[in-house]
Amino acid sequence: MSGANPQTLIGMGAYLLAMIAIGLWYARRSNSNLEEYFLAKRSFGPWVAAISAEASDMSGWLLMGLPGVAYFTGLGEAFWTALGLFIGTWINWALVAKRLRSYSQIADNAITLPEFFSKRFHDKKRILLAIAAIISLVFFSIYVGAQFITFGKLFSNLFGANQVVMVILGAVLVMLYTLLGGFWAVGMTDLIQGLLMVTALVLVLAFGIVHAGGFAGVAENLKNFPHFLDFFGTAAPKMADGAQSVVNGVPVFSGEGTKYSLLTIISTMAWGLGYFGMPQVLVRFMAINKTSNIRRSRNIAVIWCFIAQLAAVGIGLVGRALNPASFGTGSDSESIFILLSQGFFPPLLAGIVISGILAASMSSSDSYMLIVSSSLANDIFKDIFKKDASEALVMWVARLTMLLVTVFGVIIAVSGNQSIFRVVSYAWAGLGASFGPLILFSLFWKRTTFPAAVAGVLSGGIMVALWKNVIAKLGGIFDVYELLPAFVISSLVIFLVSLATKQPGPEIEAEFEQAKTAEF
Repeated sequence: MSGANPQTLIGMGAYLLAMIAIGLWYARRSNSNLEEYFLAKRSFGPWVAAISAEASDMSGWLLMGLPGVAYFTGLGEAFWTALGLFIGTWINWALVAKRLRSYSQIADNAITLPEFFSKRFHDKKRILLAIAAIISLVFFSIYVGAQFITFGKLFSNLFGANQVVMVILGAVLVMLYTLLGGFWAVGMTDLIQGLLMVTALVLVLAFGIVHAGGFAGVAENLKNFPHFLDFFGTAAPKMADGAQSVVNGVPVFSGEGTKYSLLTIISTMAWGLGYFGMPQVLVRFMAINKTSNIRRSRNIAVIWCFIAQLAAVGIGLVGRALNPASFGTGSDSESIFILLSQGFFPPLLAGIVISGILAASMSSSDSYMLIVSSSLANDIFKDIFKKDASEALVMWVARLTMLLVTVFGVIIAVSGNQSIFRVVSYAWAGLGASFGPLILFSLFWKRTTFPAAVAGVLSGGIMVALWKNVIAKLGGIFDVYELLPAFVISSLVIFLVSLATKQPGPEIEAEFEQAKTAEF
């Protein structure tokens, strides 16, 4: 604990205790039945639905990963990534939210995304349900690991504590309030955490701009770093012995930089496609209390997303202007938010501001853990292996699953010093390409068939792994974010297989037509 004032720890500790208290408060309410535990009985108001969706979506990536990218290589990649996510957020709320809210209830009151797919296509053998649940398990476990990496980096940076110990401690705390309080605890804590995240980002950016001498001062400090403020390229740090070279306190960049082609820009903005397949966001659509509240939720979510991402990118740029040589690698650069917070605020206030990172990670990891546990307990254990299981037994299976996912996430987090940004990007691609195309086809094309749904989910997930680990290594036009080609291929597979297979039955088509105009 040599690296920070004890008051900083007090501020963070108070925040953690408050989150656990909320979990305990909602434990009584959440444990009444499965729909209450996994979907809060579809009773989220517009603020809870909107802020919890965005907070769970952005994760520790927002306060550490995105500023880290902007700090290390400049404006280009961070800007186009943020823009793609902003556009994806707006389209997802505008296009998907209302239809999914209605259709999930019409489809025999589906309470998880895999269950919705299964009931939407009348999957009597639960094949699609099992595949979707397993894909959720794989990629969300990676996601959980990324959040635990955030815990480790945060506490080891602040207090000089052992990173493995801090990963385990953070994992236990998140598991505790999620396990006790279910989706109500997740939603209400995410509301608080989302508000804290955006407040912390805006405060740190505002103080940073003032310390740098205003916008002109920031630009003046960065102008000597080649291509650092380019929209159509990135700066290229000159590396030596695994870290950026520094001469007389000034970081060294290659004069050439990295140019962005139109394909690269499209590839980077393809992050936005992932929203259509993100269960942690889609389940909030399903949990909204009234379809008439969706427009208000959308406005809240889009404004939050714009402010938060603008501030996150700005913090990376301001951080480089104020502390040009503090971090020598992309992974280390993800601590710039922590460094600025400690420098700007008194220790106790710094602890509260830095709790924004905890808020980001906790709001995501709790959602991921609950989604995975609901998929295995409700979708696989209850629907496939033990259809007569009591609701109490299913909830205990969910809690056991949550424990196993936590352990797996810890193993991922301590396996190496990985970049949060890169770990999240892979899991985001996997979920986005597996589920995104099918969500769109399920909601908006009546001709979509069950075989096409199975083929689409499998092709999307497999293509992400294949493109990332094999095809992208060919370079050139193949060196694009794996979400883009996998999403396109999955969409083509769904379309072509649907045309080649038997048209859905009249009952499925009737439900589709009902969902188009239903209000709840």
